[in-house]
Amino acid sequence: MAVSGLAPVASASASAEPYLPAPTGSRPVGTTSLHLKDASRPDPWVPSVKARELMVSLWYPAEAPGRHRARYMTPKESELLLKDGDITSVPADTLSKVRTHAFTDARPAGRPHSLPLVVLSPGHSKPRSELTALAEDLASRGYVVAAIDHTYENVAQTFPDGRVTTCVTCEMKKGPAEWVKLEKGRAADVSFVLDELTGARPKWKYARLIDTSRIGMSGQSAGGASTLSAMAADRRLRAGIDVDGTVEAPLPEDGLSRPFLLLGKPATYTPGKPGTAANWESVWAGLHGWKRWLLVDGAAHTSFTDLGVLVDQFGIEDGADIPGARALAITRRYVAAFFDQHLRKKPQPLLDQPSASYPEVKFCAPEKKTCA
Repeated sequence: MAVSGLAPVASASASAEPYLPAPTGSRPVGTTSLHLKDASRPDPWVPSVKARELMVSLWYPAEAPGRHRARYMTPKESELLLKDGDITSVPADTLSKVRTHAFTDARPAGRPHSLPLVVLSPGHSKPRSELTALAEDLASRGYVVAAIDHTYENVAQTFPDGRVTTCVTCEMKKGPAEWVKLEKGRAADVSFVLDELTGARPKWKYARLIDTSRIGMSGQSAGGASTLSAMAADRRLRAGIDVDGTVEAPLPEDGLSRPFLLLGKPATYTPGKPGTAANWESVWAGLHGWKRWLLVDGAAHTSFTDLGVLVDQFGIEDGADIPGARALAITRRYVAAFFDQHLRKKPQPLLDQPSASYPEVKFCAPEKKTCA
């Protein structure tokens, strides 16, 4: 998980089965995975690999619950992720036992061309599984969700033949040029996945359910930063969210006119604050469509992913001053509201002003250097 600052606390206990909070939508959730190979380009990090291979998880609304709940990750992936995060206070296979709410290969629900599609991209070194709780929630609300593992950019990724790739980019010394390469490479991954899901011969047998005019993207950390590059490169993406990600790749000269949400933590992204906040201020200036800059009081970098919930259950401190379950509830609610408004054209007053139901969420006015 490559998260600094994680430390066990006195109340640590991993005796209970770890779990993700239940989705908030009305539909059961199905899930499946796809192994995709892009023969048109070599892997950007391991050039000897002549085709870019990706693993993608799909979540979708199901007609009924299935028989088998989806596994969160394999025992080997759990071992490597916990080792990478220096988490030794729980058994190595703990993350393989996380209880999810999606059912493997359950039959999808929906009419042809009726379901919006949301692409998810995880943080650097992180697996796609770490966005499962958000994906399940969106699927329960009627979205198809595609989370991409960006090969050699995460600590552990398993292919159907049993191969486990590890994080080549984690060993690299990375300056701005390397982060730009990563963001643009992820944009290429996203466009390829969209081709495979919406082209003439889609790789998912239920792909006809997808409404190709309603596609959005959200990512956390490097995945959030990559959302801007992906939108700049592919106009099929109608709306996007950067969740706590510092952006290196510049926007096009004429900026971006499609809806965009910046969602992060005050410690890093408070307008007018020296340092990283200036990065978002530069991005903000290039956003010419609908836009919001929202910060969640008490959040840490991990708060916007499953990790915030799980470390609380493990009794591990991650620096957050907000419970992981609360931070996840906020993330789910605002991400869903954003896509409901911009992909489904359902107005969301939640996005217009502060809410008494979510007092932790501050609306920022970068031009005034204020958040309220």
